[in-house]
Amino acid sequence: MSTADLSPTTTADGPTLPLFRPEHDQLRASARAFVDREIVPHVEDWERERDFPRELFGRAGDAGFLGLRFPADVGGSGPDLLAQAVWIEELARSLAGGVAADLGATTDLAATYVDAAGTDEQRHRHLPGLLAGTRLGALAITEPGAGSDVAGIATRARRDGDQWVLDGTKVFITNGARCDDVVVAATVAPDDGAPTDDPHDRITLFLVPTQAAGVSRRRMPMLGWRSSHTGELTFDAVRVGDDRRLGDIGSGFTHITAAFAWERLAMSLGAVAAAQRTLELGIDYARQREAFGRPIARFQVWKHRFADCHASIVTGRALTRRALRLVVAQAEGDPVDPTEVVRTVAMAKLHTQRLAFDVADECLQVHGGAGYMMEYPIQRAWRDARLGPIGGGTDQIMRGIIARTLGL
Repeated sequence: MSTADLSPTTTADGPTLPLFRPEHDQLRASARAFVDREIVPHVEDWERERDFPRELFGRAGDAGFLGLRFPADVGGSGPDLLAQAVWIEELARSLAGGVAADLGATTDLAATYVDAAGTDEQRHRHLPGLLAGTRLGALAITEPGAGSDVAGIATRARRDGDQWVLDGTKVFITNGARCDDVVVAATVAPDDGAPTDDPHDRITLFLVPTQAAGVSRRRMPMLGWRSSHTGELTFDAVRVGDDRRLGDIGSGFTHITAAFAWERLAMSLGAVAAAQRTLELGIDYARQREAFGRPIARFQVWKHRFADCHASIVTGRALTRRALRLVVAQAEGDPVDPTEVVRTVAMAKLHTQRLAFDVADECLQVHGGAGYMMEYPIQRAWRDARLGPIGGGTDQIMRGIIARTLGL
């Protein structure tokens, strides 16, 4: 029996509140065809090999999927944040978390920072390669002693003539083990131009080529995202020119906090789509597996549990799409309360990451012993979803953000 398709449609948002336009429906069909052709048939092999071909970036770039949120003058096929949301959703439906993460690191992380913080010359110099998939990008903020505490960054950047010298270590960097360019957050001393000694005012961004002398890296073995090239990067007296600095000295924290909204929204979009696809697989398996002479799907307990999953997914999608509307409106210059943007994105991220894992956990359970076997995709969905409540800001950080917006 074929799996039921529970994908959202254009009309799912209501006749008076359209979100996606007909061209986005066409894009969704094109993106799904690409994912079904280029990714889905190979996922299990890539998981076993803990790798996927670098050429996939180029194929996605040639198809225009890496440049949906960027303008044509820098090699993009947009700018259209809604189109980027469609791509994120369709990519997540592949249940190939490592592949989706690495592809997203180039565009939703590295390229987004270059676009937002870079000069016009830097944008035209660096974005075309990233959006074509010929150069791979990553974002390096997290450190061994500074995860969610961005102000605690210890990586240093000091001036030496017209160059900067970087020293420090970054961990859990998505795409970090094989990227060509990495946006690095480092702290600069007031003597080198930081406006104050406040840790927030010292954070500065640099676009570092990973072939530079003094850059070393290792791939980190992960519980999930097994095909992702998540890495640890070490910078030992790495020299870069001032033309590799993104934004003003000390402006890094502002750019990071602004970019968090899209990063967390992207994670929310992906989590909802992955949860939905996971539920489809769970229902399909329950219809085929029999116990006590009838399909498991006919047992009331599983009808109720699937109903709960579906209701939670619909709730998560509604919250995430409200966040998407707010972020798009803000990007287009519409009057939007910035506090409401921050709060809604944090709520969406908090709700959807647990949602994706909980749905995967229920659907693994319905598989019985088969859910514990590597040959079924449900085990991959379960492992990959566990990162969500940690990455991009933990659940605890999201709760803290929401509380602050409530004046607590």
